[in-house]
Amino acid sequence: MERAAGQGEDQGEIYDVRFEIEGAWKPDLQPANVWHNTDPRLNFFRIEEFSLHDISSVDGLGCNTGYFKLGNLLNHSTTAAHEYGHTLGLDHPKDLDIRGKGQPGIMYPRGTLCDPPYQYDPAATPGGPGGTLNPVTRKVLASDIAGLRLSRLSFDRRSMSILGEFSSFYHQKHERVL
Repeated sequence: MERAAGQGEDQGEIYDVRFEIEGAWKPDLQPANVWHNTDPRLNFFRIEEFSLHDISSVDGLGCNTGYFKLGNLLNHSTTAAHEYGHTLGLDHPKDLDIRGKGQPGIMYPRGTLCDPPYQYDPAATPGGPGGTLNPVTRKVLASDIAGLRLSRLSFDRRSMSILGEFSSFYHQKHERVL
């Protein structure tokens, strides 16, 4: 189980935010389990070495399904946390040139122009080979938590609430065509 915690502020209210995330490999998962899911705690991601679009993705903002390219998840990548942010309704920031602004937040995509310490190659020319955001360097920032707009949510007596929607799309395995 992965656990992440932090504080964020939304409209003057301070929130203590905790994510407890468990993963399970289900090679025999039946499509109906995804299509008919009504448990907001369940997200379904197919993980494969090959991806049609050569990236990991979700099926829409606030959804509960997506596709991970295995290579995007290796070597301390933040791809899973980034895609999870999309399931909570967070989009990529509009400004993808954040040079001079320091630490990139978790929702900045690959290809973002950033300060050299956050690039794949700190010595590379910005925008050139190795000169864009290395996803390993992203972090969840207070601005990411603020983007959740927690003040709009209704919380139960256990301080629990639901973010996101049900896309319930079952991803078939994609075969590489040579």
